[in-house]
Amino acid sequence: MFDHTADIGIEIYGRTKKELFTNAARALYDVMIEIKEPLQKKRYRKKVSIEGADAADLLVNFLRELLYLFNGKRLVPVSCAITGMAARRLSATLAVVRFSPQVHTVRKEIKAVTYHGLVVERGKKGWRAKVIFDV
Repeated sequence: MFDHTADIGIEIYGRTKKELFTNAARALYDVMIEIKEPLQKKRYRKKVSIEGADAADLLVNFLRELLYLFNGKRLVPVSCAITGMAARRLSATLAVVRFSPQVHTVRKEIKAVTYHGLVVERGKKGWRAKVIFDV
């Protein structure tokens, strides 16, 4: 994690593009939420399909969808499985629980996922991304 003025940035890695997106989902929720108690047993499955112009746009749209699930639906993903990945599309199955103040503490309120400073690139050792969140 790195600080960027009034924003928070994260740097994510993955051996594969799927792993990069899975790690990005984990990082988003790690920045936002702390789990105080064991997770509720009542989990729901949520499927999402996301499109983007390229890998960077796809990542931003994916993280925006996850942010919407929390801000709009009060759902906290506890696991993320990327079930399909193409150059401009991904599908994922999430296991989610309802947000509970007894179980979860909000660390940082994230308002938006931005394109500012966005990097998604493939290197010799895998994939790397930098994403900045508006807080």
